[in-house]
Amino acid sequence: MKLDFPIPITKMSGAGNDFIVIDHRSLFIPESYQPQFAQLVCRRSFSAGADGLILIEGSDNEDFRWQFYNRDGSVAEMCGNGARCAARFAWRHKMAGRSMRFSTLAGVIEAEIIGEQEHVRIGMTDPADYSDSILIPLDDSQREVFFINTGVPHAVVFVESDQPPVDSWGRTLRYHEQFEPAGTNANFVKILEAGQLLVRTYERGVEAETMACGTGVVAAAIVAARQGLAESPVEVTTTGGEQLSVQFRLDGEGVANVHLQGPARIVYEGNLSAEALL
Repeated sequence: MKLDFPIPITKMSGAGNDFIVIDHRSLFIPESYQPQFAQLVCRRSFSAGADGLILIEGSDNEDFRWQFYNRDGSVAEMCGNGARCAARFAWRHKMAGRSMRFSTLAGVIEAEIIGEQEHVRIGMTDPADYSDSILIPLDDSQREVFFINTGVPHAVVFVESDQPPVDSWGRTLRYHEQFEPAGTNANFVKILEAGQLLVRTYERGVEAETMACGTGVVAAAIVAARQGLAESPVEVTTTGGEQLSVQFRLDGEGVANVHLQGPARIVYEGNLSAEALL
């Protein structure tokens, strides 16, 4: 594939969930090559390394649109931490004001840059497909699993330990027949003092635990509230030790006005060489 190098990139971290962000308004990476490009650039140790790739593109109706790829090259409809990073990138590059709208496969996302530290608050799409009391065997016991789609599918399991077997249980849930054909992300949630949560997530598309997952944090907070274990706003600590805040309104059997807020840090800006794709 013929590309013009070097390619300017920005490495960003949303609570430990890291991304390569590229200004792609000139559409220089052919769409057919983008999944492979994502796989190559997201390799750790051999390339820039990240959980995902974000391509920022122009939009006729919104401030911008994005193309989002997981580390394995698959397309994700939504990513909460990625959305916060994309918003700060757009603000920094004067593509949008402090309040903005951008389009994703999950719908139009509204975002706002907050304060001098430039934390980002995003409005999430309305959750859907809530289910509870799904009994699934994990190791030697049946576990109650909750399911909700917060832009992408999420299974939620409440645990008592800080160190649940995230990889083994995560893979079991990720590929369980209950969630076919799309599969699911898997979140393991411990209730802390004052209704705060500790959330560890096995991410579909990364196929491993990540330091944070925005849509997973939102899923955990909503399920906890529906079970009477937390109240909005819910403060959530992620695997990487960062805190995210989830705000929402329980509306009968539904949920409305869902927002996710937290840091979206610029790690570095640089130029990707052709050798990074070898």
